[in-house]
Amino acid sequence: MNQGDDFPGERRRIAVTGGAGFIGSHTVVALYEAGYAPVIVDDLRNSSDEVLSKIEGLIGASIEFYSVDCGDISSLSQLFAAPIHGAIHFAADKSVGESVNEPEQYFANNLGSMARWIAALRHHGVQHLVFSSSCTVYGEPTLLPVDEKAPQQEATSPYGYTKQAGEQLLRYVHAASSADAASSADAASSADATSKPQQAMGIALLRYFNPIGAHPSAAIGELPIGTPANLVPFLTQAAAGLRDELVVFGNNYPTADGTCVRDYLHVCDLAEAHVAALAHLERTPGDIDIFNLGSGSGHSVLDVIRTFEAATGVAVPHRIGPRRAGDVVSVYAAADKAADILGWRTKRSLHVALADAWRWQQQL
Repeated sequence: MNQGDDFPGERRRIAVTGGAGFIGSHTVVALYEAGYAPVIVDDLRNSSDEVLSKIEGLIGASIEFYSVDCGDISSLSQLFAAPIHGAIHFAADKSVGESVNEPEQYFANNLGSMARWIAALRHHGVQHLVFSSSCTVYGEPTLLPVDEKAPQQEATSPYGYTKQAGEQLLRYVHAASSADAASSADAASSADATSKPQQAMGIALLRYFNPIGAHPSAAIGELPIGTPANLVPFLTQAAAGLRDELVVFGNNYPTADGTCVRDYLHVCDLAEAHVAALAHLERTPGDIDIFNLGSGSGHSVLDVIRTFEAATGVAVPHRIGPRRAGDVVSVYAAADKAADILGWRTKRSLHVALADAWRWQQQL
């Protein structure tokens, strides 16, 4: 079992599941720029191997890569042959609509593969884990902005449930890991003990709001497979003429302009939050905590359309359609805790995020 805490003269290896995906790829770049050695574990079911060469072009270095499901532990022996300092777990299916139609897939991947991966991290003594959660765990909030103490409502989709359950799994893992560490400390304090006490796994649960945008180089960005499930990639495809129009699902909600309100943050800001969370775990070994990641401001669907048009000078063909079942009316973050404890806050505006998203769309 390696403890992953001795990397003399070397970058510390960080295993990044789903590291070729939208948020994962940007986080890999941010990790490398912060002095770590990111290691990508990704079966490429929702991404492309072309992303790997783009990442390597951005950082000017090769990336250690394992093309395998993170739950296929038998295929990852080489990954654990050298110390792993920490892990960031992105790997998951993430479409609310698809999860309703394919619940078995979402439970098998988002929970089954995750559980096997976490067990492997514990077995190999990995000390730091950052988990990709979601604001969907809050459901329809009763108070805005939403802070980390807000009660979780019953999940409205299998996807949302897997994020709630994933968080709960990690709370149990932290408790078990802490108990193991306590037993190890007791054993190490005995007269004949020669082993180093085991350390509890530190865990950061990051609840994202709505990541958008792309790297300013336009080398990496969001690559939705099929019809986009999220607003911004559908919007940019409509602006590019790849879609006839953007349908705005309802304009009779109790908001300023009748359309749903969300908290949008630039994916590069989100990537930097993972680096900040990892640094926090290094400062507070064995800790577990929850952090909202958002801008702290809500923008309606029509706000996003108007801002995109102002940022790019390109009109977005759109029309108002009926409401979509399951859509939350309004949700945006109270992100003060991340600012106070992680030293992180968003730096890039909605205008910048949409301009970067359009630059990415144009080069596709």
